[in-house]
Amino acid sequence: MIKRVKKYTTTNSLVLLAILSGALFGVFFPELALEQKIIGSIFISFLKMLVVPLVFASIFTAIIGLGSLEHLKKIALKTLLLYIFTTSLAVLAAIVAMNIFSVGESVESAGLSYEKAAAIEPFSLSAMVLSFIPTNIFSALSEGSMMQIIVFAILLGVASLYLKPSEQKSMFDFFSALNGAMLKIAGWIILLTPIGVFSLISYVIAQQGIDVVLGLWKYMLVVVGVIVFHALITLPALLAYLAKVNPYRYLSDVREASIMAFSTASSAATLPVSMKVVKEMGGVDGKTASFVLPLGATVSMDGTAAYLCVAVLYIANLAGVELAFGEQVLLGVTVVALSIGVAALPSASLVMLVVILNQVGLPVEYIALIVAVDRILDMCRTSLNVTSDLVVTKIVDEYEKRGRTLSSTAS
Repeated sequence: MIKRVKKYTTTNSLVLLAILSGALFGVFFPELALEQKIIGSIFISFLKMLVVPLVFASIFTAIIGLGSLEHLKKIALKTLLLYIFTTSLAVLAAIVAMNIFSVGESVESAGLSYEKAAAIEPFSLSAMVLSFIPTNIFSALSEGSMMQIIVFAILLGVASLYLKPSEQKSMFDFFSALNGAMLKIAGWIILLTPIGVFSLISYVIAQQGIDVVLGLWKYMLVVVGVIVFHALITLPALLAYLAKVNPYRYLSDVREASIMAFSTASSAATLPVSMKVVKEMGGVDGKTASFVLPLGATVSMDGTAAYLCVAVLYIANLAGVELAFGEQVLLGVTVVALSIGVAALPSASLVMLVVILNQVGLPVEYIALIVAVDRILDMCRTSLNVTSDLVVTKIVDEYEKRGRTLSSTAS
């Protein structure tokens, strides 16, 4: 355990140094920073390489480990309710912040255009539901369609509960070994984190430019402020109250995953790191982590939901439209609902933003004014998405441990 602590502490220190030096490199040597993008791309590709087999194997072994369909229902219900609750709190914080600070002055939309919006099909509940169901599991696996993979893995796991014990054991042993091998590879890739982070950060800074960031500093400050508040106040309070653990110690122990999420701006790419760190450093049971984290990487969007609320209200201010209290409540409910379902769609944040703007009657052209800093804010909101996953996983795990303790005491 001491060796693991030293390893992660050293890696975290190097990653923080890589973020700082990468930002400076991107500012002072932008051309070189743009040229070396391939290094960061290779790093993210290695992480994404592990996601599909890891998610499939993790969920399957978790369901077999739970032992019964009744237990699966209980843990699934707890997990989904907690994810919805944390997302709702993030949305509430965003709406309150925008009503307090109300950034954004009225700007004419003439001359503004956002061509990508035209390529987005209108949101359809039936299309969303159908997108969850894999018509060809091999196609879903090759394309990395996470929600479809999760649905099939759950169905296969549940079906395996009805097999003979010998058959069930054979399948469990295979996927358990596969899961262990993926986590071993993840450990090797983690060692490359400082190099990958340096490349990714320097590229983003060089690509975005400091001038663009300075021009939207008020908007960015509100988004980042809401994200930081939710990460350092709301989620720790929830963790302390429900899990009865020291929230800041736990979040410090598993910070490797949040830092990785910030660097890669991808919850899926961060999943192998989250799975490894939450077990080794967070003290979370493997069965709980194997079920809760893959689901969270797909449907948990605290950071995205907070960002969308701020973005919509900011655009409303730019358009000179004042949204009434009832309309803001409807906005919050819409964001929470979409955050659960739209995760299976490509470009989820863009789809959600266009859908919401159309619903409240705001011109999508205003997206052109904020899209310049979207990559930087994407890093921040992804970090919060993953932090929320880590918190929910710990809470569910503590409830599971208490349940086992009560059962053993009763028997």
